Amino acid sequence: MKIFIRGVRGSIPTTSPDTTHYGGNTSCSVVSESDQMLVLDGGSGMQKFNLLTNTGIKRIDILLTHLHLDHIQGLGFFNPFFDPSLDVHIWGPVSNNSLHARLSRYLSPPLFPVLLRDLPCKLTLHEIENSSFEIGHFKIESRYVIHPGPTVGFRIKGKNSVFTYIPDHEPALASPDLTDNPKWVSGFDLAFNSDLLLHDAQYSAAEYKTKLGWGHSSMDDTAKFASMAGVKHLLLAHHDPAHSDDRLNELLADLKSRNNYQFKYELAAEGMQIELP
Repeated sequence: MKIFIRGVRGSIPTTSPDTTHYGGNTSCSVVSESDQMLVLDGGSGMQKFNLLTNTGIKRIDILLTHLHLDHIQGLGFFNPFFDPSLDVHIWGPVSNNSLHARLSRYLSPPLFPVLLRDLPCKLTLHEIENSSFEIGHFKIESRYVIHPGPTVGFRIKGKNSVFTYIPDHEPALASPDLTDNPKWVSGFDLAFNSDLLLHDAQYSAAEYKTKLGWGHSSMDDTAKFASMAGVKHLLLAHHDPAHSDDRLNELLADLKSRNNYQFKYELAAEGMQIELP
């Protein structure tokens, strides 16, 4: 299983020279294995999609954790949508309105010039909740997690490894002490024993105190969550748009100076490629 990190910024893209190392595009990652390809979220990192060269892939599945703008703003710039030979499936969480209706609000004037219904690819939409489903040989679980509006995380099992993707999540909101009882911690079943976890870590511990209920985690809480779940490798992601590369490095160094976790953890960076066993 190969993981391609294409966007790690939270809330809004950044274009500052101070954010070029970790990247300024919003949430998007790609999972590929054999002839299967999953695109996780449709943030601005979805643009300039060029991973199909010489792959023979004719179907792409897009898994949306939720429909906040920073997770769908790249949809209109996703090249495969405009290829009539491709079969494209979009999976997104159930809400009061249909997935088609909600996506059509964005992919239509005045917000975007091209209507969802006019995309030339073969498009199929799927609504999910606390669901288990298969895409090719991938076995996927979606579960609701704590974040404003209907939001899910994904646990993706390939042939030999597990990748968990929870880019927007605030488990500490419901459980101030994450070590109390893991089974009551939001997202725990998704992350349990994952080979790789990409997880929201937008704030420092001090910043989080003033942003309770905003739907995001501190780096400290994310590291505790990963430790509790027995994760082997953690990518701290959804970086605050106000955090420069230097500031992110300072926060990670501070976190490591105060903890001695035995698993690998690092800041997610746009352009990363990780191959799981």
